[in-house]
Amino acid sequence: MKQKELQHLYWRAGFGLNPKSLSPKNKDRASVVEALFENSKFKTSLHIDLSYLDGVTPEDVKNFPTLKKDIQKKGQQKILELNYAWVKRLINPEELLRERMTLFWANHFVCRDRNPLYAEQFNNTLRYFALGDFREFVKAISKEPAMLRYLNGKQNRKNRPNENFARELMELFTLGEGQYSEKDIKEIARAFTGYNHDFEGNFELREKQHDTETKIVFNSIGKFNGDDAIDVILKERRCAYFISKKIYRYFVNPKPNKAHIDAMTDVFYKDYNITNLMRFVFMADWFYDDKNIGVKIKSPIDYLVGMANTVPLIFERERDLLKIQKLLGQILLDPPNVAGWKGDKAWIDANTIMARLKLPSVLLNNGTISLKAEGDVSETSSERKKIKRPFKTQPNWKAFLNNFEIAKTEELQEYLIQGNINKGTLDYLKSLSKSSKQAYCIQLMSLPEYQMC
Repeated sequence: MKQKELQHLYWRAGFGLNPKSLSPKNKDRASVVEALFENSKFKTSLHIDLSYLDGVTPEDVKNFPTLKKDIQKKGQQKILELNYAWVKRLINPEELLRERMTLFWANHFVCRDRNPLYAEQFNNTLRYFALGDFREFVKAISKEPAMLRYLNGKQNRKNRPNENFARELMELFTLGEGQYSEKDIKEIARAFTGYNHDFEGNFELREKQHDTETKIVFNSIGKFNGDDAIDVILKERRCAYFISKKIYRYFVNPKPNKAHIDAMTDVFYKDYNITNLMRFVFMADWFYDDKNIGVKIKSPIDYLVGMANTVPLIFERERDLLKIQKLLGQILLDPPNVAGWKGDKAWIDANTIMARLKLPSVLLNNGTISLKAEGDVSETSSERKKIKRPFKTQPNWKAFLNNFEIAKTEELQEYLIQGNINKGTLDYLKSLSKSSKQAYCIQLMSLPEYQMC
């Protein structure tokens, strides 16, 4: 594989790649791709300290208002801790592709829960099934306490069906808008009646609240429960197409290519195996076409994690991670609605683009940067003292220099910028000083082209 292709693969399957990882012995496409899957075979769950809930019962919460209030207050802080832990996991992943896929599925099976126990459990369910069986994935999601709470599954009962989950199951999770009828929604809602969970987050089917009568779903007739309804939905080829298209737009190009998506659908529809689908995508020649390289706008998380992947960062204050997410418009565990973030061009507006262009200097150079021709990023200590640092970070430039040792300063743009650079930017880059690799790195990260991957 060419360097350009390797970097493209690792920006889509991960969050970038440094020159030290570009070992000549592993540039065969099949071996590189297989290594990604091999590395992600294990499923390392993400956990935060929830010991404050040990021994607490539903009766305790009900009978002791002060305890309930205290638990809710701690829960708010624990949700933030889970957010920080997730960002740090993305920056230093144990299973790279699994973590990238977890991030993808989090904006597919969109859910928000303020109970940290349920939120953590949901996040780990995404991680567990991220490269597995999509059929079992959907069934597991339908039984998650966070999802049952988010889409009113607990209120879905015999004779009083709640249709929220049934509607989103088809519109957002499996088939897409306009691929089902109102009758289908009503029938599928009946199949999921009685779904509930206990205090610890274990799934429970409340038999007395479940509708055991015959349902008709997409011309199939039976006394379906929720799992049965999902099986019926997945018989529809359009489900495989819907998921393939969404994966194509996220991992390949925001502009769909029907021929490529049809080919993906053929693979996925056979067994709904996510690993097989992703391997097909990463092995396809068209995945590495120039028209698919550098055409995606990085999400705020991609942008932040990718930067920290290039220049390892320590955040002295964890809350700064939340501030940056707010500033850029994507807070993990807090999606805007059940449809999630729109992505692509929606990531950029007049405010966020300015924040993005300034962020590298803020995080990597104490908030200042020189963009003058033949300039560098240094200022006098007296000038720096006048500036209040919005974020406190410790960039590890030693690690950066070690990782980029084989790359000459003037070659950095080949590693940091994906896709083509326009002539105006190229002329600007020629005018910049190349005396400092660190300075040139920050200047490259401050370009509009760095927003793309």
